[in-house]
Amino acid sequence: MLQKIKALAQQYAPEFVEIRHHLHAHPELSYQEFETSKFVQEKLNGLKIPFEIKATTGVIGLIKGKNPEKRIIALRADMDALPIKEENNISYKSKNEGVMHACGHDVHTTCLLGAAKILNELKEEWEGTVKLIFQPGEEKNPGGASLLIKEGVLKDPEPASIFGLHVHPGLAVGKMSFRAGKVMASADEIYITVKGKGGHAAAPHLCIDPILIASHLIIALQQIASRHNNPHNPTVLSITSFQGGATTNVIPNEVKLKGTFRAMNETWRFKAHDLIKKMATDLVHSMGGEIDLLIDVGYPSVYNNEELNGIARLMAEEFVGTGNVEETEPRMGAEDFGYYSQQIPGCFFRLGVMNEKKGITSGVHTPTFNIDESAIETGMGMMAWLGVGLCPPKRSEGGN
Repeated sequence: MLQKIKALAQQYAPEFVEIRHHLHAHPELSYQEFETSKFVQEKLNGLKIPFEIKATTGVIGLIKGKNPEKRIIALRADMDALPIKEENNISYKSKNEGVMHACGHDVHTTCLLGAAKILNELKEEWEGTVKLIFQPGEEKNPGGASLLIKEGVLKDPEPASIFGLHVHPGLAVGKMSFRAGKVMASADEIYITVKGKGGHAAAPHLCIDPILIASHLIIALQQIASRHNNPHNPTVLSITSFQGGATTNVIPNEVKLKGTFRAMNETWRFKAHDLIKKMATDLVHSMGGEIDLLIDVGYPSVYNNEELNGIARLMAEEFVGTGNVEETEPRMGAEDFGYYSQQIPGCFFRLGVMNEKKGITSGVHTPTFNIDESAIETGMGMMAWLGVGLCPPKRSEGGN
C-alpha cells in the first residue's frame, strides 16, 4: 500500500501543483472563503466524494473504505489567507490586492485534496472511514475549528483521531517534523483602555496622565511572566500597541493598549488572566485613573497525543526515511487545531518547504513567503498514508 500511495502521489503531483497555483492566486480572508469553498466542492464532486457544508464555508467530505465502521479518522486543512500584499514575482501571484496565502493554507488545502484523490482511488484496498475537514477561519478569532466543532464536525461519524499538517519554512523540503505533548501555545488578545484627565502638558498637576499610568502598567505586567510564572513553563506577555495623544503640549484623556498572552499550560493560562486583571486594575486605580480591560480568549494550546504522534512519526519514517524525520521545536505561535486536540487525540505535524539553493527561505506571514512545490507530493502522500494505515490511540492521560 505504501508504494501504491507514493506512486500515485508522484503521478498526480503536477496536477496538484496547478491546483495550488489557482488557490494561491485567489486568496480569501478568514470567514470569506466563498470561492475557495466552491473550488473545493467542485473537486470533491469531480471525485464523487460526498460532502456537507458547515460554518458557511467549511467543506466536510467523507471517504468510506471497506468495513467503514472499523476505524474512523479525520484529516484537516485550513483555507483562509492573510491581509498581506504579496511581493513575490511569480506567475501565480495573488490577484486579490492586499490578500495573500502567506501562511501556506493553499498548500494545506492542496495536500488534503491530493490525499482525497489517492484515498478515493484506493478505497477498495483499505478499511475504515476518512473524514476530510476543509476549514475556514484559522487566522482569526474565534477560529473556524471552534465553529465547526459547535456544528458537529466531530460527530456522525465520530473520528477517533485527527491529523493536520503545516508548512515549515525552516525545514528542508522532503523532511517532516513531529513532537509529542505540548507543541504550540494558546493565544489570547488583551485590550486595555486607561482613562485619566487630560489637559495642558505644562500643568501636569492638574491632570491625571494616562500616558504615565499606561507606561507603569506595561512594565508592571511583565511581572506576570517573570515573577508569578514557573520559569520552566513557557509564557509570553507582549504589549504590542500604545495609542494615545496627538501633539507635544496636550496630555490626552485616555490611552489604549493592545497585546497578546501566550501559554502552554491551560491551568496557568486562566490563572494568569486573573492576575493580569487584578494587577492592571489595582495599579491604574492607585494612580488615580480608571480602566476598561478585555481579555479576548483565543485558541487553546495544541497538544499532540503521545501515542498518536509516535505512530505517525513511525509512518513518516516509512514514507520519507528515518533521516528525513525530525523533532519539531515547541512554538509560542498558536493554531486553532488546539480545539480539535482538546476533544479527541490529535497530531499536528510540520511539512518541510524550504530550499536554500532556490532562495526559498522566507518565513510565514511575510510578503515573500513561498514553498518548494515538490513538498506537495510529500504532503499529499503522507496525508493519504495516515488515512489508510493509522490505528486509533487511547486518549492522553492528563493532556494539557
